[in-house]
Amino acid sequence: MVTEARGVRALRDQIRAGGRSASDVAEEALERAESLASLNIFASLDSAQVRARAAAADAAIADGSAGPLAGVPIAIKDNICTTGETTTCASRILGGFESIYDAFVVERLRDAGAVLFGKTNMDEFAMGSSGEKSALGVTANPAAPGYVPGGSSSGSAAVVAADIVPGALGSDTGGSVRQPAAFCGVVGMKPTWGRVSRRGLIAYGSSLDQIGPLTHNVEDAALLYSVIAGHDPGDATSARRPVEAPLLRGADAAVGLRVGLPREYAGAGVDPAVSGALQTMARRLEAAGAQIVDVSLPHTEACVATYYIIATAEASSNLARFDGVRYGRRTEHAGDIDAIYARSRSEGFGDEVIRRILLGTFVLSSGYYDAYYEKAQRVRTLIRRDFDAAFEQCDVMLSPTSPTPPWRTGERGDDPLAMYLADIYTVSANLSGVPAISIPLGHSEALPIAAQLMAPQFAEARLFEAAHACEALR
Repeated sequence: MVTEARGVRALRDQIRAGGRSASDVAEEALERAESLASLNIFASLDSAQVRARAAAADAAIADGSAGPLAGVPIAIKDNICTTGETTTCASRILGGFESIYDAFVVERLRDAGAVLFGKTNMDEFAMGSSGEKSALGVTANPAAPGYVPGGSSSGSAAVVAADIVPGALGSDTGGSVRQPAAFCGVVGMKPTWGRVSRRGLIAYGSSLDQIGPLTHNVEDAALLYSVIAGHDPGDATSARRPVEAPLLRGADAAVGLRVGLPREYAGAGVDPAVSGALQTMARRLEAAGAQIVDVSLPHTEACVATYYIIATAEASSNLARFDGVRYGRRTEHAGDIDAIYARSRSEGFGDEVIRRILLGTFVLSSGYYDAYYEKAQRVRTLIRRDFDAAFEQCDVMLSPTSPTPPWRTGERGDDPLAMYLADIYTVSANLSGVPAISIPLGHSEALPIAAQLMAPQFAEARLFEAAHACEALR
């Protein structure tokens, strides 16, 4: 089983040392995936392709041309394009779609020798906070049976938590890597916007989307990040800054670290177990030499509303192409062009996607653009300034990832507002473009709880160092 060497680095080192072959690892992972099929983790998994990739990795190791992830199986979220297998965004409208090119991050993984291991289930078009909004069915939470795994990168978090593979990629538009990581008890990281290329990521909110890793520990998240980060000439929004390597020193990194605690993130809606675990971590950091600083993010109250205006507006624009004519599944019930559009989209999109398209179309419509979308962009600037001011007083900020542990499957299915409010502590990092990471803190009545760390833009090295310190102190 893959659990013999649980992490990305540990498994890589074991394969390099000859303890196991990439083919053996792949076979064991395939067997485990089959035994856990009831979790509904995968959108697609081609066993023959996995075996072929593993054999190629073994050959590269034998001839000395192996990359830094040679032989390590890595799963990919189903909204990241890959050649040779489907990319459906867990939606009926893209059923059977095969991309003609690999996403930039997939190119990087292939070049590093990773064994691509299937496409993971997700909330349709990355629109969801629970893993329940997929046309392929609900993903189960391996860490908390009967409870949601979080979303939208539900399958990517679950595949790591279930010990099928040691790492996966997800996408994060408003917390879609960090929140499922928190609910499944794994590490999930969102880089600075522009730090990792979005070429080949099927867009939801273009000014918010970012691809990030999910792993068992901080060291592995840093390793995967180092592989996928960097400038991409094919992405006009890709940053040209060099990627700085973190110095992972465990608890020693806490010495002199200024850790900000946003006072607005300690509201009445935070579960006592979450706030208690967070306070314990703050005390441990302080005992290890960190300075705990009270900071303010005064526009926190406006974050969720601002996010859901901007994100849905961008979704309305991005998803307009899926009309059954240029892209996407076409209805079998023919009619005039208007009927084809209406029927194809009604049949192809799920309720949550339709809800967000309608909301986004409304806020962009004549007479409402200034009142909603333009105002949301102005508030977004204020949120960004809040973060700039806070980071003048601290090096990183510590907060809850989610105000609560995971909730029971089906519990919030009919209450979209309650679902949206679960993103209250994650959306601000996307609106401000800063990097953030979720790390496990422990459990409350057997349910995973987690903390989030945020750092200034392009300070990923600092973020990983602080997260590694928290992991050591945990």
